[in-house]
Amino acid sequence: MMNAAIQSHLAQLQIVKAKVLAALRKGENYELKTELNSEYKERRKEAVRRVIANMTVGKDVSGLFTDVLKNMHTDDLEIKKLIYLYLINYAKTQPDLVILAINTFVKDAEDSNPLIRALAIRTMGCLHVQEVLDYLSDPLRKCLRDSSPYVRKTAVMCVAKVYDLNREVAEENGFVDAVREALGDANTMVVSNAVSALAEMNSMGGRVWQLEPQTVGRLLTAVNECVEWGQIAILEALIEYEPRDEKEAENICERLLPRLQHANGSVVLCTVRLLLRYGRYVKRADLLAQFSKKMVPPLITLLSSEPEIQFVALRNINIILQQRPRLLSKEIRVFFCKYNDPIYVKFEKVDVLVRICSERNADPLLAELKEYAKEVDVDFVECAVRAIGRLAMRFEAAAERAIAVLEELIQMKVDYSLQISVVVLCDILRRYPGKHESAVTTLCDHADHINAPSARAAYLWALGEYSEHVRNVAGLLGAGVDSLLEEEDAVVQLALVNACVKYFLKQPQAAQALVLRALQTASEKCADPDVRDRAYVYWRLLSADPNAARAVVLTEKPPVRPESNSLPEGLLEELIGELGCVSSVIQQPAKQFVYAYGEHAGVPRGGADAAISAADSEAQATSSGNIETAAIEGEPELLISF
Repeated sequence: MMNAAIQSHLAQLQIVKAKVLAALRKGENYELKTELNSEYKERRKEAVRRVIANMTVGKDVSGLFTDVLKNMHTDDLEIKKLIYLYLINYAKTQPDLVILAINTFVKDAEDSNPLIRALAIRTMGCLHVQEVLDYLSDPLRKCLRDSSPYVRKTAVMCVAKVYDLNREVAEENGFVDAVREALGDANTMVVSNAVSALAEMNSMGGRVWQLEPQTVGRLLTAVNECVEWGQIAILEALIEYEPRDEKEAENICERLLPRLQHANGSVVLCTVRLLLRYGRYVKRADLLAQFSKKMVPPLITLLSSEPEIQFVALRNINIILQQRPRLLSKEIRVFFCKYNDPIYVKFEKVDVLVRICSERNADPLLAELKEYAKEVDVDFVECAVRAIGRLAMRFEAAAERAIAVLEELIQMKVDYSLQISVVVLCDILRRYPGKHESAVTTLCDHADHINAPSARAAYLWALGEYSEHVRNVAGLLGAGVDSLLEEEDAVVQLALVNACVKYFLKQPQAAQALVLRALQTASEKCADPDVRDRAYVYWRLLSADPNAARAVVLTEKPPVRPESNSLPEGLLEELIGELGCVSSVIQQPAKQFVYAYGEHAGVPRGGADAAISAADSEAQATSSGNIETAAIEGEPELLISF
């Protein structure tokens, strides 16, 4: 009896275990499948929502395809939208099952509600399945001539998707011609979508559309009534148009001027791009001045937006100023940094400030940059101090004032600002040789605080170059020679050897012992081979012919040129043509990072790096070929030369 009871309990446990495992195997999809087939409408609606939620987070719900399709026959617009979204997502993996929904699509394309008609034709285009094309042609043809502009503007975008899937079908059925005709539609929303569709088809490699003077006139009329995205599409399309003569270019520019007052920054930048492009065809100086004057307020207005928009605007302004340097010369105070500006905005503002500065307003800008150099952010302080140096190198009249500011920063003895100030001060001395020698005294007075390798090297260069103007130069250089081996950076060691040799060539009697000690230490005890080689060269040069050494070391050197942050001319022209785009922010042409543009321009995938890599591979292959050829022909001289 006891054994029978135990066996009965075990059998029941096995049954429960099997039921639990079966339920676990079924999981949430089984529950959703049951709900999708429920007789209650609300439960089916909630199940569709859950299916879309799972699909959105990446769960696989493709097994519910047929159950979801059963719910397509409904008048509920929300459920229909969700199911269409599901179909778009799984159409490529289940192309055979999508055919089951075609009848519903065709029926919805003839619904009395324009929203449902547009939804059906949009979804059929987004399915991107070859099998759907045969059933799409008739509904699409009807929707292109629909009475509702909402349906028409959706249909013209669907034509671009059909063209991408099968160009022959799009052209043979007259869909491309219908989109061209839509450019003359009475509704501006349809016109802007037609422009976008044609531009997209052009970008696919087919020249289905080219702007004509009559079309340009219609587009300029339509752009005034479009929403902002429609305006951007039309303005982007106008970039490709070449005006027939100067008068037409003037007319286009004048009709574009109202777009500068738009609240959307992208519309403003697109308009500026067009004005810069068509301005090349305008010869009248008064008109060009008028266009430039009209461009200034909208660009300034963009700087009162959010920090991210400010950054984009500043990057674009930087490019514009490289072509029109005087455009914002009277608006310098607008670009002064605010205390709450993000650091990336401050960097761009400082760059723009230096670019638009002139001799007339250099003094107020130097005063402003001095305040920036007293802040606590190390990177921003370095940016401000380097900007002071750039101003001094551009305008000789501002050099004295800039040096005074740098001396004041050095005397403050704030470590991070002192180090970069020393470097920039020496750069200014290189720019104007033989002038401002008194600044070297300030460097000598604060020699104990100069510890960064770049600052130490600059300071030692100044000692050697202006040794005749420094009282205790032997003591300062002698202290440096004593600690030569302790200097970890080879740049400092090289600068010290150079300074000692210069001092000896200028004052042989006073510096003979010092230069011998410096060259002996550098050649015998320094670990860096560059320092040892430099010491050997100097030693032999001084031993063989001091006059030759003087001619080499103390020769008159050309002044340092101002640092240029300007883009190359070709790249600048490309970026001017892409203002308002990502390429103008990262300052690289679109062909370097957009695959479609790059392949069209002959740039391989991966952008510039891939192009460089390909070029290196080709050069390496060529070099290998040369070596093999030389080895075969028995020409050892070529190998040695190589």
